Amino acid sequence: MRVLVVTAVAAEAESVAAGLASGAGSKAGSGPGHGARAGTLIAGVGPAAAAAATATALASSAGDPYGLVVSAGIGGGFPHRAPVGSLVVADAIVAADLGADGPDGFLSVEELGFGRAVHLPPAGLAARAAEAAGALCAPVLTVSTVTGTAARAAELSGRHPRAAAEAMEGFGVAEAAAVHGVPVLEIRAISNPVGPRDRAAWRIGDALNALRDGFQRLGPLLADPFADDTGDLPAGNPLFEESP
Repeated sequence: MRVLVVTAVAAEAESVAAGLASGAGSKAGSGPGHGARAGTLIAGVGPAAAAAATATALASSAGDPYGLVVSAGIGGGFPHRAPVGSLVVADAIVAADLGADGPDGFLSVEELGFGRAVHLPPAGLAARAAEAAGALCAPVLTVSTVTGTAARAAELSGRHPRAAAEAMEGFGVAEAAAVHGVPVLEIRAISNPVGPRDRAAWRIGDALNALRDGFQRLGPLLADPFADDTGDLPAGNPLFEESP
């Protein structure tokens, strides 16, 4: 199976590629055909760029189609859930600021009746990926504006109490994958806490190293990601079931 790993910037793609290469090289008897057939795509920053680039790649792969798309990179972590340097595998990919704001609070596009705000990766695959990578399996929020205040962080946590991380591309990648009927995962390495913007607290190098190490451990799984999957998906939406 071919796997497409979508990142926003080159440094993330390089970490992913290095992890997959070292994972294959460190496995006894590994070689061509023994590791993941994974390629990386640098899509740009934000959900629109991610969706456009992913859709283009999937549409042009008809002769040798992808069987899985992975949105990967660094992101912010909610400190009580995902500390700096940790990994998160999404069990829900959430468009956290796609909707309408007003005096009574935020309404998602789903609550407005205009579309969807959540994509659910295959539950079994997400759980196995988290176990293999040593990651937390929890919702990852997609935002168009990175959180920079305590008030905004509290608002997001209040609306999505299980969320562990935020980033800017996952939902766009998931939208493109859904159009082409391809399952999706999202994997984030935490470079900074979600909250007041403090560049001195960012640990981008540590997060890129964690991303590399995570993909090193994920290599065998990505070689045959659905070998142990029943194909069952959650019947409901765990985010909104837990929301007030």
